[in-house]
Amino acid sequence: MEYMNLDQLTIQRDKQAFLKNIHVRKAKPTDVNDIYKIAASVGQKDKQSEQGFLIGDYKGNPSRYKELFLSRIFELDYFYVAFDHRPIAFLMAYKKDQWLKYNPNWLDDIYWKPDFDMSKTENFVLIDKTAVTAGMTGMGIGSKLYKRLIRDMSDENIKDIFAETVIDPVPNMASLAFRKKQNYKMAGMRYEDFQDEVVTDLIYHKQI
Repeated sequence: MEYMNLDQLTIQRDKQAFLKNIHVRKAKPTDVNDIYKIAASVGQKDKQSEQGFLIGDYKGNPSRYKELFLSRIFELDYFYVAFDHRPIAFLMAYKKDQWLKYNPNWLDDIYWKPDFDMSKTENFVLIDKTAVTAGMTGMGIGSKLYKRLIRDMSDENIKDIFAETVIDPVPNMASLAFRKKQNYKMAGMRYEDFQDEVVTDLIYHKQI
């Protein structure tokens, strides 16, 4: 049997105390500036593989991304913020019809694993962005956002979640670790053109 030392116990207790003060709710238009700041803290030109990142250069085009977030707050059923006094993390997810509206060839572009059950694509939610303010990862905030998403999906009887993780040109190791923690299974891969660069994504699936 393994035991935690005193330092590990202290860290665990501090994390639990911290999480008690973190709440999750639907994003509101007034959250846009805070959501942008969160995204900009992890979405910069230079990507840090071990820290996790968003693929865009958010600092390079504030008005574009603020406009994007605002429109999605109004449109999406699943857009959440985690907050204490103000938002410190967010999760943005699309229902199938919403996702295919912006990515109509997504299902065809994926190289699906031969043994993947394609019936899982009949009704799903695609998690597009999950971001926690830089320096606050590993505290359980992302998991708290996911729990709210899963609760709301269950209320609508949606059982399948997809998510993408970049592995090239810079592998998002933090995202890969989170997929493992959340018990996702790899379903396929795809190539996408992003700002004059070919990006390789792994496609993960989870059934709730």
